[in-house]
Amino acid sequence: MMKKKSIPASKPFLILFLCQIISALDVPLDSKLLEELSQPPTITHQSPKDYIVDPRENIVIQCEAKGKPPPSFSWTRNGTHFDIDKDAQVTMKPNSGTLVINIMNGGKAEAYEGVYQCTARNERGAAISNNIVIRPSRSPLWTKEKLEPHQVREGDSLVLHCRPPVGLPPPIIFWMDNAFQRLPQSERVSQGLNGDLYFSNVQPEDTREDYICYARFNHTQTIQQKQPISVKVFSMDSLNDTIAANLSDTDIYGAKPVTERQPVLLTPTGSTSTKVELRGNVLLLECIAAGLPTPVIRWIKEGGELPANRTFFENFKKTLKIIDVSEADSGNYKCIARNTMGSVHHVISVTVKAAPYWITAPRNLVLSPGEDGTLICRANGNPKPSISWLANGVPIAIAPEDPSRKVDGDTIIFSHVQERSSAVYQCNASNEYGYLLANAFVNVLAEPPRILTPANKLYQVIADSPALLDCAYFGSPKPEIEWFKGVKGSILRGNEYVFHDNGTLEIPVAQKDSTGTYTCVARNELGKIQNEVHLEIKDPTMIIKQPEYKVVQRYGQVSFECIIKHDSTLLPTVIWLKDNDELPDDERFLVGKDNLTIMNVTDKDDGTYTCIVNTTLDSVSASAVLTVVAAPPTPAIIYARPNPPFDLELTGQLERTIDLSWIPGDENNSPITHFVIEYEDGLHEPGVWHYQTEVPGTQTTVQLKLSPYVNYSFRVVAVNKIGRSQPSEPSEQYLTKSASPDENPANVQGIGSEPDNLVITWESLKGFQSNGPGLQYKVSWRQKDVDDEWTSVIVANVSKYIVSGTPTFVPYEIKVQALNDLGYAPEPSEVIGHSGEDLPMVAPGNVQVHVINSTLAKVHWDPVPLKTVRGHLQGYKVYYWKVQSLSRRSRRHVEKKILTFRGNKTFGMLPGLEPYSSYKLNVRVVNGKGEGPASPDKVFKTPEGVPSSPSYLKITNPTLDSLTLEWGSPTHPNGVLTSYILKFQPINNTHELGPLVEIRIPANESSLILKNLNYSTRYKFYFNAQTSVGSGSQITEEAVTIMDEAGILHPAVGAGKAMASRQVDIATQGWFIGLMCAVALLILILLIVCFIRRNKGGKYPVKEKEDAHADPEIQPMKEDDGTFGEYSDAEDHKPLKKGSRTPSDRTVKKEDSDDSLVDYGEGVNGQFNEDGSFIGQYSGKKEKEPAEGNESSEAPSPVNAMNSFV
Repeated sequence: MMKKKSIPASKPFLILFLCQIISALDVPLDSKLLEELSQPPTITHQSPKDYIVDPRENIVIQCEAKGKPPPSFSWTRNGTHFDIDKDAQVTMKPNSGTLVINIMNGGKAEAYEGVYQCTARNERGAAISNNIVIRPSRSPLWTKEKLEPHQVREGDSLVLHCRPPVGLPPPIIFWMDNAFQRLPQSERVSQGLNGDLYFSNVQPEDTREDYICYARFNHTQTIQQKQPISVKVFSMDSLNDTIAANLSDTDIYGAKPVTERQPVLLTPTGSTSTKVELRGNVLLLECIAAGLPTPVIRWIKEGGELPANRTFFENFKKTLKIIDVSEADSGNYKCIARNTMGSVHHVISVTVKAAPYWITAPRNLVLSPGEDGTLICRANGNPKPSISWLANGVPIAIAPEDPSRKVDGDTIIFSHVQERSSAVYQCNASNEYGYLLANAFVNVLAEPPRILTPANKLYQVIADSPALLDCAYFGSPKPEIEWFKGVKGSILRGNEYVFHDNGTLEIPVAQKDSTGTYTCVARNELGKIQNEVHLEIKDPTMIIKQPEYKVVQRYGQVSFECIIKHDSTLLPTVIWLKDNDELPDDERFLVGKDNLTIMNVTDKDDGTYTCIVNTTLDSVSASAVLTVVAAPPTPAIIYARPNPPFDLELTGQLERTIDLSWIPGDENNSPITHFVIEYEDGLHEPGVWHYQTEVPGTQTTVQLKLSPYVNYSFRVVAVNKIGRSQPSEPSEQYLTKSASPDENPANVQGIGSEPDNLVITWESLKGFQSNGPGLQYKVSWRQKDVDDEWTSVIVANVSKYIVSGTPTFVPYEIKVQALNDLGYAPEPSEVIGHSGEDLPMVAPGNVQVHVINSTLAKVHWDPVPLKTVRGHLQGYKVYYWKVQSLSRRSRRHVEKKILTFRGNKTFGMLPGLEPYSSYKLNVRVVNGKGEGPASPDKVFKTPEGVPSSPSYLKITNPTLDSLTLEWGSPTHPNGVLTSYILKFQPINNTHELGPLVEIRIPANESSLILKNLNYSTRYKFYFNAQTSVGSGSQITEEAVTIMDEAGILHPAVGAGKAMASRQVDIATQGWFIGLMCAVALLILILLIVCFIRRNKGGKYPVKEKEDAHADPEIQPMKEDDGTFGEYSDAEDHKPLKKGSRTPSDRTVKKEDSDDSLVDYGEGVNGQFNEDGSFIGQYSGKKEKEPAEGNESSEAPSPVNAMNSFV
């Protein structure tokens, strides 16, 4: 095996991008974020270490890398700088490090043999590739030699040597005859690993003159042939005849007969040998033996077992193959060759060495300034590999000093890194069998927080299911994440939430009250940012009436119901299945909105029917079984589908037409209305039947049109009013001749996917349309409006072709023509496509803003030149945002708004502006690739507007003739407040509004005491703010002055059109005092009578009736309740309404009153103080019930009466 030296600078086949970062920082794979972050070079693609090239083709040495800023590339050849500018045959691809060496234009591949290495470099470091060894492949001719014929006695062994020329890479060997047929091989005759052909024993049938060894060189796609070898086998019978012809009758003659002999090894020789193989490779051990009978080979491993699942026997068990070998596979392997005459064995001592392999490969490290980190490079091998480090491609011992870096063997330790510590480090692990090289960068970033989840993202979740709200973020140092609910909610904590490390908030069991807006806040020492998402909780979908088990008679009708209940905002879809499969394609199955009906049921309809309800968020199902039983006796006349036609015959076969005839089946008492002819293409779509045509039911022959290169079979279906018959048996097959295609691919398009390419796509022709074998497509293109020739390429089995190296966004003429082995389709029509778009180059200029009013502005701009758009002009985007309010001078979080104006429009309106505010805007042009650069920010201000309503209005401290008003300034002043306007008016006892009084109050006031008001009177207040532009919207309140100094009536506060009832001090009315005295006397008399009757044990009539009926709803009250237990009204057992008092308060419910504060204040709860004044508050308003004379249905009491009139 070739010994490989340690390579001081190289790279791995693939270094993964930022997703491999293992430091405290994880960089999400967000394309926009990755474009913005600074990034050391990372090599993404390179040619293999040992690169054998075809000497007839251009040499392409791959080297691709990513980085921010984009890296530059340089090469070394045989350890020295390779100046490609001085070699006209060598070019480097744009924006790439890939070298192209032009061999097809006069260069020689041998002149470019050597060791190449690529370096990708930017301001943050340098990454290097592997040492790429370039060698051209070689396929030399066989040397001339004179081959003597082999004459062998039957039963002897024979070896035919191949000895192929030494090529690069080594050729593949096989034996064939003059007819280019592989020679048969068996346990007796087989090819060895070295290419020789071994005969364990020869037989007479082995005699032939064309044993030819072939060598195939894959790189150059050439095959070299050795001169034929002649073998002649002499059998014992023929040899005896020859001897007898030359001897007299008296001589004793006769060759010895073919004798059996014990095995002898042809390869390997001797009793022992050695083999060295590398870890991970395939181990091949071979034993080929001579002998008669043919020996059988068996393999064993001394002191162990052959590895399971990795051991294979090839070449009739003469070759032992172990894949993916490891050090544990080292040992002695014995092959034993045995026949009936004996055995022989050979021991092969196998040693498994190992080129270096990774235990821990160094991985990219992203750190914040001041953080610590490590790069670890650990490899193993046999022998143990040595580890060396490089920094930016330079051995670390001579690299520039970095105080934050310390090398400790296979580890580099970084302490308190700074941005200048960014670099790319290379680890080289090598031993005598090879080397490994890995690039790993250290990238020191200082970035404020960014939230990558789109703003205002809506999440919809079914109730009682988990809800996951995303907050993907990035920052350096790593930001802290907090979640809030609502606009002014507190931070979310507790067991009802799960906070994931990636910022996601999980609500394990979301409920209806989980609906709302959630705010995610990310902060680190460089800043803070927040994002809002919205959560909606939906009701689960339910099947409230499931399908039920059904038994139906044959030919009857059955229906299954599936009635659902779902969230009103979700659109459900209902699917029916039969036996967990789709419903039969049969018109008898009718699917309704909430049911499935099966008409004319047959035995095959037996089974389980399932109703599945799907929404975008959930799915439910229910099933029922249908059992079909025999139908009752049917009438004598049976109407049924017709029997299938039969005896199909094809006549009049032509290239494009054929005649089909048939005999109809039985009509089954219903005349056949028409026949349907179907065809099958056994060449392209076997087993699939297609509609061809149909003819009237009186016709039994038809001429059918045919297409080329189709293997036709036909069948006929009869149709009557009952339905379709079963298809007839297929006709015989008819293969039409091939022809060139009749049509070209449709839907040809040309749209670039990258700025430097053109992607041509089309709809491939179906096999039926190919008209012949070898379907291909000729793809042609040329730049429009340029005097260029068509460029064409022929492709097969694809529907897309990518043209690379095109200018950015230029029109192309494109055409795609079909062809097959017989010729081309007609000339295709041309379509116009465009190469790939790129981002616009310039920003719109001359941006002007005209403020129309306090909430509307008009913006103008000059259009950008079309050639700078570099794509399809889609329009312009205006970004505008509020900088600050001019009235408050306080900045807030900037929320940019975006308006898009389609086409080449150069002006637009900006609605929804806030008055008296400072705004900024910029304009960007948009094409299919994205947005161009922004114009310079334009500042404009909106004029004053009318303010919003005051934030609140409270009325406190009521007295006999005064009220105190307090208010808050408007939430949105929309300018400089000049004053407040207060208007108020009384509401009299006839529900009419009195005269309106207006007061102007200075803008700096926040309270006012109104005096000289009427006592016990309700007032309505109207309050609004003013700026120089005018008055804003008003807020209204109502309040009541008190009756007297002893009792204070708290005002009822409410905004709206409520009216106040008249305030009457009835406690001082004479008629009321007399009425109360009469009521008290009556109650006293009733109490005395009840007391006497109860002591005597008697019952009054009402009591007797109650005892007789024993109504369970009438329960006597306890004596200590102080209430009657002998009589009950139905009203007494109604639930106490809001505002009523319990019986323990000695009160009775108020049900009716002609004049009460209940009508205005929504009910009364209260009682009198000791001095007779009323205290209480307004509560729920009661409904009036009709009663004659406006009399109460309840027994009068002083307290109830007072509640009714106050």
